[in-house]
Amino acid sequence: MNFEEIRRREAERFLPGIPRLPVAIVSGQGARVRDVAGREFVDLTAGWGVLALGHSHASLVEAIRSQAGRLMQTTNLFYTLPQLDLCDALTEIAPAALTRSFFVSSGSEAVEGAVKLAHRASGRRKFVSATGGFHGRTLGALQLVGQAKHRDPYRALLPEPVLVPYGDADAAAAAVDGDTAALIVEPLQGEGGVNPPPPGYLQRLRQLTQDAGALLILDEVQTGIGRTGRMLALEHEGVIPDVLVLGKGLGGGFPIAAFMFSEAVAETVAPGDHGGTYAGNPLACAAACATLRAVQEEKLPARAARLGEALLAMLGEFAAAHPRAAGPPRGRGLLIGLPLGDGQAAQTLAQRAIEAGVLVNITTGPTPAGGTVPVMRLFPPLNIPEDELFGAVEKLLQLLRD
Repeated sequence: MNFEEIRRREAERFLPGIPRLPVAIVSGQGARVRDVAGREFVDLTAGWGVLALGHSHASLVEAIRSQAGRLMQTTNLFYTLPQLDLCDALTEIAPAALTRSFFVSSGSEAVEGAVKLAHRASGRRKFVSATGGFHGRTLGALQLVGQAKHRDPYRALLPEPVLVPYGDADAAAAAVDGDTAALIVEPLQGEGGVNPPPPGYLQRLRQLTQDAGALLILDEVQTGIGRTGRMLALEHEGVIPDVLVLGKGLGGGFPIAAFMFSEAVAETVAPGDHGGTYAGNPLACAAACATLRAVQEEKLPARAARLGEALLAMLGEFAAAHPRAAGPPRGRGLLIGLPLGDGQAAQTLAQRAIEAGVLVNITTGPTPAGGTVPVMRLFPPLNIPEDELFGAVEKLLQLLRD
């Protein structure tokens, strides 16, 4: 099909979410995708970090096919085995205190569930979150988002947020009090420009929430399932939250998310307090189980840690040699950001990368001076072949040199 015809059809029928790049993808295998014109690209976006196993991973495809032939959907009035299997699989990777799970279709829905849990468990209404944080686009999640560009269009519908600077534990301590239901934070900010926290930050948040009788919610929608070099990013500091939110990589491309919580939190919730038509959908749960098995069997968290170190070194050398083009890279595992210096080059990089056969995302992150800067965000499939990863990144760096 002609690309211009595709563009015309969308303009007439679809509500645009974000500006599109001129690529219509029709197939993918591993870390590569192909468009309607037959062009092939190395995909460093992995569906916003969703495709932990890459495109069309054989074991995931088979799990979906097999479950679809048995049972795709039923109501929550009945038990299903894939749902229980996924509960068991998640308890094996999460801290032992997180004994309960609930499944939904997206990270935003999982955050909504976590917010409702915190309110029921604490009886409080105040929520504290961090500047630069991203927790979804539904109205409940938007009240927590630390980015005005997402929140402001709906400000009239939202309570005023209680935001503290990410990484500033003293500011969080001043905001979290006896009226606080929960503090929600990403263990490493993704959408906000790939911002790792300072050492000890998450441990301090754990202590201050406990002291205030508030819950700590860790949003691992983007960082979970091996992305940062550990199965869960919370493992880097050994922090145990009251509620853990998972999504994106959990289904390997199939829409599913989860929130996990402690027995103490579970005791405050009654049947009917939360639900959803597709909550615990058997097909989605089977896909998640297959994804978790493959991530563990293929040792992808350790691989992400190793490749991430090499990628940070590569980008660091580039930034040191070309300080006007880029700043020091940051991130963990295969969630890495490279701050870009030249505004025009940054604005056109994703478009120029298409011509070089690479798909890449440009987001926005903070500067030490308090402003913002474009950030090249890299979150490829965790099993991307090394030559494809470093070859694609070298093409991007060459575009920044030109």
